[in-house]
Amino acid sequence: MGNYLLTGAAGFIAARMAELLLEVGHQVVGIDNLNDAYDVRLKQWRLERLKRNPHFIFHHLDILDRQGLDRVFTGQGGVSQPVQFNALINLAARAGVRQSVINPWAYIDTNVTGTLNLLECCRAHGIEKFILASTSSLYGAHNPLPFSEEADTSLPLSPYAASKCGAEALCHAYHHLYGLDISVLRYFTVYGPAGRPDMSLFRFTQWISEGRPVQVYGDGGSRDFTFVDDVARGTILALKPLGYQVINLGGDRPVAIMDVIRLIEEQTGCRAHLVHLERHPADVPATWADIRKAERLLEWQPEISLEEGIARLVAWYNAERSWASQVQTD
Repeated sequence: MGNYLLTGAAGFIAARMAELLLEVGHQVVGIDNLNDAYDVRLKQWRLERLKRNPHFIFHHLDILDRQGLDRVFTGQGGVSQPVQFNALINLAARAGVRQSVINPWAYIDTNVTGTLNLLECCRAHGIEKFILASTSSLYGAHNPLPFSEEADTSLPLSPYAASKCGAEALCHAYHHLYGLDISVLRYFTVYGPAGRPDMSLFRFTQWISEGRPVQVYGDGGSRDFTFVDDVARGTILALKPLGYQVINLGGDRPVAIMDVIRLIEEQTGCRAHLVHLERHPADVPATWADIRKAERLLEWQPEISLEEGIARLVAWYNAERSWASQVQTD
């Protein structure tokens, strides 16, 4: 069984990935600073579930803390002896397009400098495999659909996308210089139970369920939604040796935002009260993943349809409604 270091462990995608690794007997050492970029109750809910497994070890730590990171590897961070990891999976990030316009410094710190610190850990401690969670936001507004991994990513529309572009560039440099085996995974609009509250499907589910105004920017555009289990499974498949690869993980089925709202209305039995706002200039108008590379290299395809995924999200929300209804989403 493997031993994996997972950053952002209390985050949406990372927590689900940790669960899947633990279910088959791997050990997971999780790092997270539990920041308040969004409602911490979601992070605590995910983390408490992980802590029930004896093969999960957690460090409350920021990836900007280089000395703290070193202690995790040298055995001074709550373990009795130096630790050797099969891979380092970097899912710690400041995510979200619009918030990055307000506070771009936090995005550069975590997504660029934090990634550099972790790459240095791999180099210094002999970890041969590194995974970086990246984003479809890199493709901007000028590339043809569906987005191919070979498309131009030099024209980001937000500091978030720019920070991930910098992280990807560092990954390539460390692969070139030190031979690290690196998989860069570009995620496309991930959703599901206990998701991020700044993402549309969590917000729409809460707003529609509670009778609150549903904010739609412009006509909403369309997105390639990907269920969290599919993304977590694809990330695990990318742990195998691949050299240096950039790989899209997407649903391969772009859907108009207005159609998604109708699906949530059907699942909740409630009607959406729409409020149309001007489209944000940092938003990309549409996303659509070309997933042929993931099919070829990882033998991966999405398995959960949007209809089934929304049903699972709404079921989770109803089960946790006493507190999920109070999570800040504005």
